[in-house]
Amino acid sequence: MSIVFGLMVLISCHKTPTEPEKEVPREEKWGIYELQLVTNEIKLIYSSADKISGLRLNNNGDNFAFSQKVGGNSDQNEEIFTISVNGTEVRRLTNNNIMDVYPAWSPDDSQIAFLSKGEKDLDVFVMNVDGSQARKLYDSGFNDADIDWVKNWIVFTRNSQIWIMRDDGSEPRQVTDPPKAGQWGNANLPFGDYDPRLSPDGTKIIFERLVNDESPHGNYNFYVINVDGSGELALTNNGYTQGLANWSPTGDKIVYLVTAIADQGKYDIYLMDADGSNNKNITPDYFPNNFLCHSPIFSKDGNKIYFVGEWW
Repeated sequence: MSIVFGLMVLISCHKTPTEPEKEVPREEKWGIYELQLVTNEIKLIYSSADKISGLRLNNNGDNFAFSQKVGGNSDQNEEIFTISVNGTEVRRLTNNNIMDVYPAWSPDDSQIAFLSKGEKDLDVFVMNVDGSQARKLYDSGFNDADIDWVKNWIVFTRNSQIWIMRDDGSEPRQVTDPPKAGQWGNANLPFGDYDPRLSPDGTKIIFERLVNDESPHGNYNFYVINVDGSGELALTNNGYTQGLANWSPTGDKIVYLVTAIADQGKYDIYLMDADGSNNKNITPDYFPNNFLCHSPIFSKDGNKIYFVGEWW
């Protein structure tokens, strides 16, 4: 994710436990988890001592892509992996000395787009699902970030604005023009728009916008906009430190992450309708305060949330 939330003092990460009979399974520090929306039951799918980021589910609903640190904790140690939703068939796709992050599946699941850092900035690359034939797809000359791929379009962040291009890297065009884009304040990112996600039908984009810098972690609201840049609409007006919104398979709901409210660390999973209504924290009561949630996404049937868990 483009937003580097950082690890904050966890004052009130989750609600007071009311379901002591349920426990979060734990092995290593990091894990990929499955949360049933109706029953709040949780299952550990995969566990690692190394940091996991950027969890994405393929369109068939049977495999994840993600990035993971390998052999060290620096940026160049981050590589792209895939794994089945039942936790088997872990496969490392990239193996180099540069940062590879933020995977995004092609519509037919045969390719994965990702970000790779060359000599000076992040560029958009694409490779086959087995890691072969990796090639550069797009380089704006700036950091290109936060990619998503639906139908024959890829959306991304460039210069703290949302851009879109064809999936062959052609016809890039700017979609949003946020106030003060690229200007630095007191937050850990400049003002602007980040983490675009195309709706399942490819007509709309949801993203978060840094609206003020009262918190060093940044105060963000969610917006939706048509792919042609028209019809921009604010979905939230709370200024939480929040981001990484993802659509449900039917496009009627949105799941996202809140990492802080003012100076209180949260790392909670939230759910709202696509128009911003019925916005609520869905983090189960029994999650312990030292269990942090990252990268929430829907299952293909929409009945489960997959996410990355971190034991802090």
